[in-house]
Order: sequence, then structure tokens, then C-alpha cells
Amino acid sequence: MTRRRLWRGLTTVLLLLTAAYFLLPIYWLALATSKSRPDLYGTPGLLPAEFHLWENLAALSEYDGGIFWRWMLNSVLYTGGGAAACACICALAGYALAVYDFRGRNQVFTTIIASVLVPNTVLALPIFQLERKLHLVDTYWGMLLPLLVLPFGVYLAQVYTASALPAELLEAGRVDGAGEFRLFLKVGVRLILPGVLLVFLYAFISIWNNFFLPLILLYDERLYPLTLGLHSWNQSGLTEPQLQQLVVVGSFVSMIPLVILFLTLRDYWKSGITAGGLKF
Repeated sequence: MTRRRLWRGLTTVLLLLTAAYFLLPIYWLALATSKSRPDLYGTPGLLPAEFHLWENLAALSEYDGGIFWRWMLNSVLYTGGGAAACACICALAGYALAVYDFRGRNQVFTTIIASVLVPNTVLALPIFQLERKLHLVDTYWGMLLPLLVLPFGVYLAQVYTASALPAELLEAGRVDGAGEFRLFLKVGVRLILPGVLLVFLYAFISIWNNFFLPLILLYDERLYPLTLGLHSWNQSGLTEPQLQQLVVVGSFVSMIPLVILFLTLRDYWKSGITAGGLKF
């Protein structure tokens, strides 16, 4: 009994240390966002100073005509639209791979799994060359279209559909005269919705943090997402010191949509991860 308590205590301490390791940068960023620029460099990083959050947010909004909020809107457009469309495509593909037995299904699924191993940076140059020929470089569509394909999302959708959707239920629907697409909308989507939302969340985070793709596709700063916009400010911070403070404040603000999304979809992604783990 004593040994069990000892292991439980050690496990608790390890988990607390792990949580502190991941939360410490967020804590520093929250403190730094509320400091003035002299205090940012003149006070200990983990200790609070005079509260200047509202002044920093005002400076962030006023700089360069409020270009930061244009970048925020672009990120929401790229991420929200891209993740929603990607989740729909992955749900359809995963449903088809899990439900239908057709010639070449295993080969298709193997190809999808193999494509997960290909780094995104390897695909960047072919995507750029293709979009250049289609005149999509430096456009909204040029950023959105490559985001619609997520092989790992198809894999997640297939695994979740295979575990959550009984074949007998679909057969009963076919006996009642329901078409395949109606079965997908009325039966399939309702049962695999947590898995689809898990794919949406995964795609949302991947697109929100995407940097290399917009770096090679976008030249007009009005089309920048937050990642590229803050990077451009950080590069200019050597000649314009005020931008260093704005990068810190902008980085903190850019986390807020992700936090809201996680809290809103908390129950769904937890059940999706649990179901996927049971399948594995």
C-alpha cells in the first residue's frame, strides 16, 4: 500500500512538472504582454510589473492602420474555411474507405498512410510551381486550395468510422430504401461527428500554425496570416524596436482563438480521441 502511494505521488509530481513545463512559456507571454517596453527588458521575465495591457493592445491596433487585425481576419478565413472544407472531405473519404468494399481500397488506404510520412516542406515547391501556372500565387484561393487535403485527417476519419458506425445499421437503412448519400448525412454524420470534429480541430491547428506555405505563396502583406505577419514584424524589429513589443502582444492575442476553440469543442475531441484509442 505504501509503495502504491509512493508511485501515485511520484506520478502526480511528474505530471505537475510536465504541466509547468508547457504552461511556463504561456505564463511568460501573458506577463510580457502586460508590460511596457522598458519593463519588458528591465524586469525579471517571470515577475509582474506595471500593468500596460490596454496601452499595448491600443498600440497593436493602431500600428500601420490596424494591419494586425487584417492578418487576424485572414488567419480566421484561411483556417476556418480550410479546416471546415478539409473536415468534410476527410469525412467523406474516411467514410467511403471504411464502409465500401471496392477494388483497390487497400492500395488507396496504403497510399494515404504513406503520404502522411511526406513532410509538408517537400510539397511546397511543387505546390508553388502548380499554382504559378494556374495564376493562383498571392491570392486567397491559392492559400485555401492546398489546405483542403490532409491525409492524416482521412486516416483519422477512416479509423473513427470503422469503430463507431455499425454495418448492420447501414444495411437496415438500405432495406428501408435510403440512398447512400442520405445514409451518410442522416446516419453516418451523426455517429462519426466527434471524429469529424477531431479532424477539424487537427486541421485548424495545423493551418493556424502554418508558416512555410504562406511564406512562398504570398507577397502582398494584406493577404498575410498572423504567422507570416508577426514574422515580418520580428524581422523589422532590429530597425524598429517598438515592433518587438508588438510581436509579443500579437503572439498572445493569436493564442486566444485556439483556446476558445479547444474549450468549445472539449467534449467532442475528448470522445474522438478516446474512440480512436480504443480502435488502436
